[in-house]
Amino acid sequence: MKIYLDLVMLINCIFDLILLSSVNYILRRNTSVIRLITSSLIGTLTLLILFINMTNFELLIYKFVVSIIMIIVAFGFKDIKYTSKNVLYFYLVSMLMGGGIYFLNSQFNYSSNGLIFTSKSLYNTYGVILILGIFLYLKYLKSLQVLKTNYSNYYKCKIYFNNSALEVNAFLDTGNKLKDPYTDKSIILIHENIMLKNFKKNPIYVPYNSLNNHGLLECYKATKIEIDGKTFDKFLVGISTENFFIDGINCIINSKIMEGLK
Repeated sequence: MKIYLDLVMLINCIFDLILLSSVNYILRRNTSVIRLITSSLIGTLTLLILFINMTNFELLIYKFVVSIIMIIVAFGFKDIKYTSKNVLYFYLVSMLMGGGIYFLNSQFNYSSNGLIFTSKSLYNTYGVILILGIFLYLKYLKSLQVLKTNYSNYYKCKIYFNNSALEVNAFLDTGNKLKDPYTDKSIILIHENIMLKNFKKNPIYVPYNSLNNHGLLECYKATKIEIDGKTFDKFLVGISTENFFIDGINCIINSKIMEGLK
């Protein structure tokens, strides 16, 4: 039986792209298409190493390490919990998709040899899987558009400091009423780990009160914030030293920001 390596790598790349896109959609990671494609290519190129003789245990470890690298390339590394959840959903989606492909394979009466499905026409097999992959990916893109329209609490934002911009994954917290009592400007919160040092110039310390404590919040002026193509400029950026207990979120905005977008 002939095996066309270029076709196997192409199909593997498409599958990896669909898997990563599904994880991106389910967990609302808002990662870029470029990062998803790059991660898929990494997973595909590592197929070449499989021609080296390995024990089953070594192959298992190798595949697991590669999957972690792909996840970090696609979604970045924030902490162990964040990355572990990405890896878990990657394998869950893989099992679901694998079950679906097995079902299609049995329905079309294909015989299998490991990961390679064969029939009277190998091109028919690749054609069905390729068409299925493209269909699922298009469905993902459509679902992503619906998600952006309906899931109103998650936003991908750009915060501008003069000529530089900082991209953040923001969560709309309607209970966040923070504002500067002197200028009446709303305050958005950003975790200190993503606030670049060159943006930290001329800090403003704003008094705040919460249920548990009170004190001074370190804030900085920003030029504007951009959300869904609209901007707002009457706000301050507050630095949070506490973690936001929402997966993938590194910025908290409030309803005043959303109401003032132009």
